[in-house]
Amino acid sequence: MEKLFTKKSFLILVVGIICMFLVACGNSDSPSTNDSEEPATDETAGNGEEEAASEEGGDEKLVIGFSQVGAESEWRTANTKSIQNAITDAGHELKFSDAQQKQENQIKAIRSFITQKVDAIVFSPVVETGFETVLQEAKDAGIPIFLADRAVDVEDDSLWATFLGSDFVEEGRKAGNWLVEEMKDVEGPVNIVELQGTVGSAPANDRKEGFEEVVSADDKFKIIKSQTGDFTRAKGKEVMEAFLKSEGDNIDVLYAHNDDMAIGAIQAIEEYGLKPGEDIIIIGVDAVKGAFEAMADGKMNVTIECNPLFGPQLVDLIEAHFAGETLDKRIAVEESMYTMDQAEELLPTRQY
Repeated sequence: MEKLFTKKSFLILVVGIICMFLVACGNSDSPSTNDSEEPATDETAGNGEEEAASEEGGDEKLVIGFSQVGAESEWRTANTKSIQNAITDAGHELKFSDAQQKQENQIKAIRSFITQKVDAIVFSPVVETGFETVLQEAKDAGIPIFLADRAVDVEDDSLWATFLGSDFVEEGRKAGNWLVEEMKDVEGPVNIVELQGTVGSAPANDRKEGFEEVVSADDKFKIIKSQTGDFTRAKGKEVMEAFLKSEGDNIDVLYAHNDDMAIGAIQAIEEYGLKPGEDIIIIGVDAVKGAFEAMADGKMNVTIECNPLFGPQLVDLIEAHFAGETLDKRIAVEESMYTMDQAEELLPTRQY
């Protein structure tokens, strides 16, 4: 019995020593072989990288104030929706203000955004001038300004980060070049009436400049009447009625700074007893769905595209600015031109 007890004691002692050795190895600095611990380590490292990316602005949620000119046309409505949706779809907070085509409303809205300490301000200026003071206030508050669709005329271009929109002068040139080619075999004179956009606005100024630059090269083209229609159908119809009353059958061409004014003018021409698109050539700008409908009906000859659906591109630029990228001061959207013979085929594809 004593020998048996001694052997058992010896075996217990040996097993105990082995267990102690294994535990000591497990607590050493050697890499663990426990697979369940490795994913936890990797996940912690991953979270650290995400936090670093967030601190760099990659996933930063911004508060963006957006002041729109108004809702004067199909184009403007489409543009507003594009920008609003792009801001919210990107996960940013939107604060929106409709200026109703009044500069004083827009200045108030921008000052309100500054007071609310938004991160960025987007606005489409009602007119080009008169914004220096409020833009300086935004700059002093450290809030970058992004111009959408329309530019401002200020001496200090550091007051805004970038402009995204159309080349309005080029749009005017496209309209002029189309007319010159269309009327190349006509001896003349070719009498043109012009429906301008809002007085002092960038598209009105530039579309007039580009068009006149082209047609003035041939003295057979004469702009006999030019008046603002404020970019609206109702005003376009009203002014065209006045043109017809004073000039009547003497009018060969209508150049409208946007399609809505052209569509309003078409109504006036029909009521006067003439055929738009035949008796009077109709040129519009924007390429809205209503213009394609008018062209498909043979009542409008051509529309120069001004693409309003640049909201996602604008948001990309805002995010790039906050990521520390340097932006060009002026960035143009790509655009085309559409004629009467293309309208029926393309009409179902128009988004605005």
